[in-house]
Amino acid sequence: MSTMSTATEYAVAALIVLGALFVLLGSIGLARLPDFLTRLHGPTKATTLGVGALLLASAIFFSTRPDRGVSLHELAILFFLFITAPVTAHLLAKAALHRQAKARDGEQRTTADREKARSAPESPLG
Repeated sequence: MSTMSTATEYAVAALIVLGALFVLLGSIGLARLPDFLTRLHGPTKATTLGVGALLLASAIFFSTRPDRGVSLHELAILFFLFITAPVTAHLLAKAALHRQAKARDGEQRTTADREKARSAPESPLG
């Protein structure tokens, strides 16, 4: 016999569906977006919300069980997820921007070297 109220069941079901939709949206963004920085944006935002909704649904479900008290395990996971996901995304974005700047500097140097070689007088030795 279920002791969960109908409203709680609807809330848990809605959170599961919402979480699954956000996870799906983040996964599609990861697969379909054109470059690294936009692909990074999709999963870090949408998937974090999706997993958060799923964990919240799990916490509500297990907190309403008659043989258990309040379920805090999911809230601990949610806390660490919300702390680590933005930091990880920030570090990945900084590394990508650093690599792009380094590649741009290398490209500018090679272009300048080519122009310098074209404008330099030819050596009499060949």
